[in-house]
Amino acid sequence: MPHDSIQRQKQAYETGMDSAGPCNNLPASKPFPRCSDDALTRSVRRNFGTAAQMHTSRRFPVGSVSLVGLLIILLTVPNLAQIDSTNSQRPRKVFPEEREPVDVLRFETDLVSVDVTATDGEGRPVRNLRPEDFKLYSDGTEQKISFFQVERRSGQPRPLAIVFALDVSGSITAEEINRVRQALQAFAKQLVNNTVLYAVMTFGMKVKTVQKFTSDPDKLDSAIERIAQDPPTGLSTHTYDAVDDAIRLLVRQAPRTRERRLMKRAVLVVTDGFPVGDTVNPTTVIERANAADVSIFIVTLPSYSRSLASASQAPLPTPLDVSGLAELTGGRNVYANEKDYEPLFRSLAEEVSSAYVLAFYPPEGKRRDGKLHTIKVDGPPGLMLRQSRSEYRAASTQ
Repeated sequence: MPHDSIQRQKQAYETGMDSAGPCNNLPASKPFPRCSDDALTRSVRRNFGTAAQMHTSRRFPVGSVSLVGLLIILLTVPNLAQIDSTNSQRPRKVFPEEREPVDVLRFETDLVSVDVTATDGEGRPVRNLRPEDFKLYSDGTEQKISFFQVERRSGQPRPLAIVFALDVSGSITAEEINRVRQALQAFAKQLVNNTVLYAVMTFGMKVKTVQKFTSDPDKLDSAIERIAQDPPTGLSTHTYDAVDDAIRLLVRQAPRTRERRLMKRAVLVVTDGFPVGDTVNPTTVIERANAADVSIFIVTLPSYSRSLASASQAPLPTPLDVSGLAELTGGRNVYANEKDYEPLFRSLAEEVSSAYVLAFYPPEGKRRDGKLHTIKVDGPPGLMLRQSRSEYRAASTQ
């Protein structure tokens, strides 16, 4: 080859050429020549477009990187970026390594439970019953009792979650609130050996949470003390609204199980028994209480009876009595003595903590039909049974 032709090719390889030059058209069998980085950049841009511009913006010294190595990098990086983007969009686990604590009793969703309180002829709780002492029916058909739990004096106390809903409307006197405070101290003392969560709400013209759930009885007492110092909130008495809010609080903040045992959830209403101005009706509240397996206990203070009947007469039924709010949720209506509330509240504490828990699996065809089904529990003759709910709604497959 003539000397000047060789010189021209050498100069072309070192300075770079257009699309017909050696940077693009060399045979694969020949060693890659070294191109100037300007020529290399133009060649890469021509073949790989603007995506490559991001990776070739930095100037490399002549001879530092071969074109083959750079092309491999350029082909690999977009794929890696795509993988990273895919990973970044994949939903993450909220608790990827979290496992359920061993002390939590797993309660299957198909299992239907009901609390049952048994009392003798004098109203005292009966605690020595066994599963075979009960018969459980759903829609009139007897069901096998698959789960049974009982509170015994010598056994492990059942955990409790209780919301106190206190009437602070204008019909409640400051003296009554102070007596309620002393009675609630007696209530908490009666349950000193139990694991208990307490919350306090007030209601009059509006419902207010005064104390969120706490296991400290001193905080409970401080909340009642603050209530006694506040003025009444008018003549409206939103009792059903307060119970409805208390049920929501229990569902959202009180665990269904604790210490491997089902937690008893209850609302204790202290009022004069005359609801006024509610936005929710008693039927709805009863349905929600049954769905959450919450029992409602109602203490009627003397102010209502005093205004409608003489002291020598038996207390007149209140609108709360007539509504069935307590009876249809496994609770009880009681009337407070005008002088001393403490014995009554101690007996209520005893009753709240002495319920049996019975549970069953519905028939296969009714487990997830989304319909309402009845529950009825029978016990030994001579005993009075109260159950936390008389019906349940099955889950729906839709």
